[in-house]
This record gives sequence, C-alpha cells and structure tokens, in this order.
Amino acid sequence: MFRWLLVIVLALVLISGLTPLLRRLGFGRLPGDFRFRWLGRDWDVPLASTLLLSFVVSLLTKLL
Repeated sequence: MFRWLLVIVLALVLISGLTPLLRRLGFGRLPGDFRFRWLGRDWDVPLASTLLLSFVVSLLTKLL
C-alpha cells in the first residue's frame, strides 16, 4: 500500500514539474483538453494530451 502511494506522489510531482515544458510543446492545448476557472483557481483536464502521451509511450515500449 505504501509503495503505491509513493509511486503516485512521485508521478504527480514529476508531471507537475514537466507541465511548463509540455505546454511549450503544445500539450494541454489540444482539442479535448479542458481548462476552466473555479473557486479562483485555474483547473486543467488534459484528456486528449493524456491519450496522446500514453500512445507515444506505448509505441516506445513496443519498439524497445
């Protein structure tokens, strides 16, 4: 249980750190990515970007 919690926290920290770089590359602005403001904060729901990144990672793992 603790191991999975640690993996999730590390993944979230990594994704948060890479978000500015991914935005400059165009991720987060694809059709299907939602951005809205609620309770004074900007919220991002990158559905299309997540699907695209998982597809790319899947292709890389199959090639290696």
